[in-house]
Amino acid sequence: MTVMSILSCKVLEDEILWILENDPSIDEVIVVENENCGGIRGKMENCGFSHKLLSLDEVPELSQNDGNESENYTVLVCLLELGLHSRPDHLKSKVYETIEKLASCSSGVLLFYGLCGNVLGNIEEDFASRVPACPVRILRDNAGRVVDDCIGATLGGSEQYLKVLKSVSDVGTYLFTPMYSAAWKELFNIDKLHKDPEKALNMMRMTHEMTGYGRVAKLHTGLSYTENFDAKIRDFADIFNFEVMELELEGNQEIFYKCYRELKTELPN
Repeated sequence: MTVMSILSCKVLEDEILWILENDPSIDEVIVVENENCGGIRGKMENCGFSHKLLSLDEVPELSQNDGNESENYTVLVCLLELGLHSRPDHLKSKVYETIEKLASCSSGVLLFYGLCGNVLGNIEEDFASRVPACPVRILRDNAGRVVDDCIGATLGGSEQYLKVLKSVSDVGTYLFTPMYSAAWKELFNIDKLHKDPEKALNMMRMTHEMTGYGRVAKLHTGLSYTENFDAKIRDFADIFNFEVMELELEGNQEIFYKCYRELKTELPN
């Protein structure tokens, strides 16, 4: 059985689902059961997309159950929490630790991550010696450069990302995809920072005033799995009295699909 594992921040669950829905060669999809899988599982159910659920501890058993399914192609999806980005060192240790667990049953591991604070840039080299039989790949643009982060990947690479950043450089601006608009409280650890979320929001307001933030820009991805994008953006803007901006450049799935396709060609048939 050939198993590609996709390890990702949950903010890219829509892009993962799009890939799964557009690859008819997949025989089975497995989602790792944890506190981050509820969103993608709900979207799978809405799409009528079947999947199997396993805990991370059960995942190694896949390599013991090839049987008559040795020619099957399975994609295993493991999502990590969005709040890890607030501590890059913690993000790195969590990603590395999870890859170690996935590699034992995987033919290859694809990371839906970028440099993310410059802590994941050497991950392919680090695991080339640790798990030589299981290639580990990270998101790269068409020039072969590791993308900066998920926004850079969505925009198609560094050139487009820089163009967008220059276009909003006059005011501190958040760039929100549909998933960011749905999960921004997790991104900023609002519910974890204080027992009183309102106190955390007030602290964010003070930080925005000190750093010059006053705008949120809508980055359309072309995907509709996350509903009510406009309303969610408006809610965020109203809380902080922000301007809402429509970006001229839109996102796409080019990099995600390219990296998925490239790793797939490396896997045993």
